[in-house]
Amino acid sequence: MDTRAGELVEVRVTAPDGETATALARALVDAGLAACVQVLPGITSTYRWQGAVEEEQEHLLLVKSTAARFEDIRALVRSEHPYDTPEVLAVPVVAADPAYAAWVVDTVAGGTGPPGPDPTEDAT
Repeated sequence: MDTRAGELVEVRVTAPDGETATALARALVDAGLAACVQVLPGITSTYRWQGAVEEEQEHLLLVKSTAARFEDIRALVRSEHPYDTPEVLAVPVVAADPAYAAWVVDTVAGGTGPPGPDPTEDAT
């Protein structure tokens, strides 16, 4: 296992619509808080809110970052999110491809990360 994998987190954030999700994703990457944010549309969230069971269509953001950046991510999401109590949930990464882990760590530390694999190269 790459020792840098232990620095990684995937932060899960839900958003009410695509426009909000895209704006949050862009803000997190632009601010250097995430190396990558994936937006998954069309999830259904069922939850209890103020004593009632609610069901809503949402978008899920998967934010690739480091544990050290979590509080900054949480602060940005809280300041830009339309929900009173947005989901901002960090899940630790227990293992990762070493090159990917290095890219995430370097990118959120202000670098550009190591070059990725050349998709035209034959992996023999």
